[in-house]
Amino acid sequence: VQLQASGGGLVQAGGSLRLSCAARGRTFTTYGMGWFRQAPGKGREFVAAITWSSGVTGYSDSVKGRFTISRDNAKVYLQMNSLKPEDTAVYYCAANSGGYSSRVRDYDYWGQGTQVTVSS
Repeated sequence: VQLQASGGGLVQAGGSLRLSCAARGRTFTTYGMGWFRQAPGKGREFVAAITWSSGVTGYSDSVKGRFTISRDNAKVYLQMNSLKPEDTAVYYCAANSGGYSSRVRDYDYWGQGTQVTVSS
């Protein structure tokens, strides 16, 4: 199983980025897919998740209304709008065989991460 995250970069506050996660190696139709982030010196935290089959979504309070998770074919996306400096982190995509979850420990597979830096 491979999860390949891409799309990170440097953006000014108020700007937008779209992260992509390419999923390969198995059929993910029964999986939940999540985005997490980890800032320097902090633990990994939940950002958003989606069930592959039904498209049910969930978000952390800190990104609700600004970020949108979606999926299409073998990719999961995270559209990030109105970015803030506190969104700066390495962003990881992950797959959970048990379906939707916001808990790090429920995820079986992780991508390598992509850096998002938001300047003020």
